[in-house]
Amino acid sequence: MGFSLDAVRVVHPNGQRALAGVTLAARDGERIAVIGPSGAGKTTLLRVLGAALLPGEGAVQALGAKPWQLPAGALKKLRARIGTVHQAPPIAPRLRVVTAVLAGRLGEWSVLRALGSLFHPSDIAGAHEVLSRLSLEDRLFDRCDRLSGGQLQRVGIARVLYQRPGLLLADEPVSALDPTLADAAIGQLVAQSEATGATLVASLHAVDLALRWFPRVVGMRNGQVMFDLPTAEVTPAMLDALYASEGGVAVQRAPQPVAAEMAFQRPDCP
Repeated sequence: MGFSLDAVRVVHPNGQRALAGVTLAARDGERIAVIGPSGAGKTTLLRVLGAALLPGEGAVQALGAKPWQLPAGALKKLRARIGTVHQAPPIAPRLRVVTAVLAGRLGEWSVLRALGSLFHPSDIAGAHEVLSRLSLEDRLFDRCDRLSGGQLQRVGIARVLYQRPGLLLADEPVSALDPTLADAAIGQLVAQSEATGATLVASLHAVDLALRWFPRVVGMRNGQVMFDLPTAEVTPAMLDALYASEGGVAVQRAPQPVAAEMAFQRPDCP
């Protein structure tokens, strides 16, 4: 199922063009990194894929469905199968970490269970397991406003890991983490995709992470796809052209991805 976009155009109310006829498709289980300078349209692309933004033109299909042709109930169920990691997770400050993580499955739960879980978390063991993969299990019952920005970003990742979506979208998911922790967190998203067969699409400013973890790289600029290639075919010249307005891009390739369980043992995690 995966997803497909056909000639998708999005223009913001102020007249700014966000996507200019983007055509893109992926099969189940594919892992795609989307890179490009600020304002390239990466976030807008993910919002369209997540059925959160209706494009002005073009056709959208996600997980075998055409979102904007579905009745309200079916659209809600589709959105429950799509998980998004936000750069700034939309988590209420006074919410406990366990509740924030369990919110990943609110779309599957009845209203009664969802309300009950606010007071008596219904799957503490499940929340603990995904938090442990990010070395946050000791913050299980903390309030989210007591976390650092990096910890809160990892709670957002944990919520999507718990959700186990069929389409996993990540919008600058590690921007608040240092390079070692960022590498390990991306590794957890990749491991989730491999374990569940979910399609993973991540927008990243860190080009080295894109090249190291993703078999396919899409370069965007000015709302257009400039290239869509296997990682091995992406050249330094292509990257320099993509980031020309930002003076090119320096890419440092690490020899091997850092083991996630080792990286998250650092006591000074952000």
